[in-house]
Amino acid sequence: MFRPPAALFILFVCVVVSYGCRAAAEDNQVVLNIEPSKDNPRNSEGSFARLKSGRIIFYYSQFYGGAADGSPARIAGIHSDDAGRTWSQPEVILENTAANNVMSVSLLRLASGKLAFFYILKNSWLDSRPYVRFSSDEAATWSEPKLVVAAPGYFVLNNDRVVQLSSGRIIVPVAFHRSRLADAQSDKSFDSRGIAMWYYSDDEGQTWQEAATWWAMPVWSNSGLQEPGVVELADGKLFTWVRTGQGAQYGLTSTDGGKNWSAPTPTEMKSPQSPASIKRLPNSSSLLAIFNDHSGRFPFPPKRRSPLVAAVSSDGGQTWPNAKLIEDDPDSWYCYTAIYFTDDAVLLAYCAGDTKVGPLNRLRIRRMSLDALPAK
Repeated sequence: MFRPPAALFILFVCVVVSYGCRAAAEDNQVVLNIEPSKDNPRNSEGSFARLKSGRIIFYYSQFYGGAADGSPARIAGIHSDDAGRTWSQPEVILENTAANNVMSVSLLRLASGKLAFFYILKNSWLDSRPYVRFSSDEAATWSEPKLVVAAPGYFVLNNDRVVQLSSGRIIVPVAFHRSRLADAQSDKSFDSRGIAMWYYSDDEGQTWQEAATWWAMPVWSNSGLQEPGVVELADGKLFTWVRTGQGAQYGLTSTDGGKNWSAPTPTEMKSPQSPASIKRLPNSSSLLAIFNDHSGRFPFPPKRRSPLVAAVSSDGGQTWPNAKLIEDDPDSWYCYTAIYFTDDAVLLAYCAGDTKVGPLNRLRIRRMSLDALPAK
């Protein structure tokens, strides 16, 4: 019987082990860090979309005059032609046309085939509202902006939050913040106690209506209901989650396509005052959530936006029994995650700042194979 030389056998084992390690790494790896710089001290809050050519685009908030929420910012974009493994250099997509900034992107492929591009235009601490533009030529050009919320005030639309339902209705979940002072330039005028609201369109964003109900936090809270998101469940109901300072995400449901919503109640998603992100898994009724899990199943630093965890629910967001740790540096902040599914993987784009560069200033894109996610 042929026996290979020992050196050849060792080489063969090393190659197999190396390939196995590389394959495992490719199942879950950081593919891009957009680091802060002097010219762009903060890069954050973005969203993905796929063009008909197969190219994936990613638009995000590129700050150029400071790193605070009210600092000047524009919308920048990058793209990938290999399913999110490598990315182009950034280019400016939308220059700042506001007194403060344009930021916080949601990209959406509409049922008609058009692309929709939502963002916040922020003029002051009294004036922040969402706008939308459309493209019929695969993001080569964009239409003039349409105002989503006609009412004056400060409205927060998080990145990667807008959805189109199976009925064709588009839902925009926002948090309305009242003003304590009349001084538009003072952050002290901002009332952090958010009020959850929903706007919807039945003509693909040409006109917008406010939902019949809105909700403030039913118990005393210095946060109220902040940064809502929405997902359509397999049975047609809608589930909204909101960030709170109560130690958990709160949840609300709608059975009529987003016109009316149940009262907010605590969910099993135990978290600090930090946003979560949720989407339906492809070809499944299960939900994927990316959030800062403070339930205790993973070590966590109190009140900090760490660790970052992927969890799966098979009962419409009532329970999240299966979870996987993604990031766990206690000195880092992981938040404002965009979720996008490719054919065999999920792309996650999120803030991954730390005590050295600032909590929101580094933008990270991670690519995970669908097999690397928690079990359904």
